[in-house]
Amino acid sequence: MIRVHHLNNSRSQRVLWLLEETGTPYEVVRYERDKKTMLAPKALRRVHPLGKSPIVEDDGKTFAETGLIVDYLVERFATDLAPARDSELYWRYKYWLHYAEGSLMPPLLLKLVVDRLGLLAYPARPFVKSQLKLHLDFLESELSDAPWFLGERFSAAGDGQRLLEPRETTPTPVISNRPATLAPALVCEMSNVATPPPMGAKPT
Repeated sequence: MIRVHHLNNSRSQRVLWLLEETGTPYEVVRYERDKKTMLAPKALRRVHPLGKSPIVEDDGKTFAETGLIVDYLVERFATDLAPARDSELYWRYKYWLHYAEGSLMPPLLLKLVVDRLGLLAYPARPFVKSQLKLHLDFLESELSDAPWFLGERFSAAGDGQRLLEPRETTPTPVISNRPATLAPALVCEMSNVATPPPMGAKPT
């Protein structure tokens, strides 16, 4: 059975969403961040040297990095959540899968850090805000004419980002004032929304 090493408030939520969506049996080993430092416990380093989450163990193999884990789980358990390699949508799917981790997560992480630092992070706030606006404007334009990143097709790429734990931070206007087309995929990620829409349901 698949074992997920799950750290609260981490990208392993994306892995849990995918396993739930596919009905794949799994077990969870839970880890809690230090309440003062927000760092992962050292116990995670016994599973992987970097001590990061998500980490997945399956069939004697250990996987780290969210994008790789999603690729592995889709290929093994959920081929319907990705276009076929010869499909016109295949490389668009790959783009959104890796965009989520490579381009979108850095400014989101910066926002979390800036919010925790308070006045000490004041000089960095304009940059973080501009980066968030840049990405949210881009995502809005991509979702303006279709409910999902692959048009009418729900997939394991960016659409899987909607099921995330509520964040501690209060969304800034650049996030909370976004239209409904973007809200299901992103606003719930960066605000205190406890119950995202059902998986596979089209945004309203």
